[in-house]
Amino acid sequence: MGEEFLLGLTVLVIKSAVVLLVVLTLAAYMVLFERKLLGRMQLRYGPNRVGPYGSLQLLADGVKLLLKEDLVPDGADRVLFFLAPGILTFTTLAVFALVPFGGTIHLFGHAVPLVIGDTDIGVLVFLALSSIGVYSVALGGWASNNKFSLIGSVRGVAQMISYELPLSLSLIPVFMLAGSLSLTDIVDAQAHYPFIVVQPVAALIFFVCGLAESKRIPFDIPEGENELQAGFHTEYSGMRFALFFLGEYVNMILLGALMAVFFLGGWRGPWLPGPVWLLLKILIVPFLLIWTRGTLPRLRYDQLMHFCWKVLMPLALVNVLVTGAVMAALG
Repeated sequence: MGEEFLLGLTVLVIKSAVVLLVVLTLAAYMVLFERKLLGRMQLRYGPNRVGPYGSLQLLADGVKLLLKEDLVPDGADRVLFFLAPGILTFTTLAVFALVPFGGTIHLFGHAVPLVIGDTDIGVLVFLALSSIGVYSVALGGWASNNKFSLIGSVRGVAQMISYELPLSLSLIPVFMLAGSLSLTDIVDAQAHYPFIVVQPVAALIFFVCGLAESKRIPFDIPEGENELQAGFHTEYSGMRFALFFLGEYVNMILLGALMAVFFLGGWRGPWLPGPVWLLLKILIVPFLLIWTRGTLPRLRYDQLMHFCWKVLMPLALVNVLVTGAVMAALG
């Protein structure tokens, strides 16, 4: 019994370390990819000085952030100020424990599923962790003792709370089709066709809501550089700013992973190994996020709320009703 426990613990630690390494490396190079892609869209080169084709720019930026002075504003709540950046990064990384990266493989006579922690209520855990992430924005703005930061945090909380409702409603048809809340079961239910084929409306709503929760253009209202300097993280510097910055790009990859799991068939695909298929599907979403950043202007706050409550919410509810009616009609 003790040997089985140690073996299971060792496998869990190895899988967690591999996933963490891959996600953080991918998030780091996503920064370079965005800067190069935006540069091409705007008829410039992007980073091209440090290393071949700018490939070492990430190292230079990391060293710069490590050496920058970590300032704390006078009058700030130091405990909450220090705590806020870590909440966003932790909650985002924790969701990757639920994502299935492939089927089951056999190593040394043992079956090893390519998922860190499969659970029957995986979707509920994801929604709970994404709800906790809002505290990072709220506490960061409140604890900074800065009016611009506070306005940015209020905007961020209102935005994230609003868009969680249509995001959750967009996933109900997926549960209905899969008959389970487990992410592994949802991928298995797409063995014959991806759910985006029969649920394009749900996929579109989920993508837009994920874009809003990621605080990316055109929904970067909590930051609003031309209005709020940098919004909720105005007073952050050094590695604490880097945590907010890293959390945004990890969130982009997480959105891609969840889109792949819920609507694109997860790791399933012909010829290539499952993890390779999942990675290719994940990269589609960050590309679209970067494309929207280089194309669309920032929405006004009232436009954003109008779009959420008067467009996405009714559309998500109608989609649930139509899905239920079609499933009942087809037996």
